[in-house]
Amino acid sequence: MATYYYLLASKDFVIEEPIEEVLKERRRNYQEQEKEIDFWLVIEPGFLEAPEMAEVKAKCPKPAAALVSTNPQFITWLKLRLEHVITGQFEAPSATIPDAIASLATAG
Repeated sequence: MATYYYLLASKDFVIEEPIEEVLKERRRNYQEQEKEIDFWLVIEPGFLEAPEMAEVKAKCPKPAAALVSTNPQFITWLKLRLEHVITGQFEAPSATIPDAIASLATAG
């Protein structure tokens, strides 16, 4: 089991903010350093369906998007640069969160 850290916001907010550029630059940097990717953008994250996430889910705008990472400093760094976001952490895989980066979004 691993600890995952997340930053939640509305899907529209995540798409409108310059987060995409930040993620592209970070991915490029990781590739140059031959470092394994430790962050993911998840639209309509499945982990919000876990019973222990009910309070967070109730506070989060819908549809939601999450940046999920195993690197807590990255999530903290993003939180300091963005407003109207929720941060936290969870353990996965578990009985209630089998896949940390699963999405409930359907292709359409």
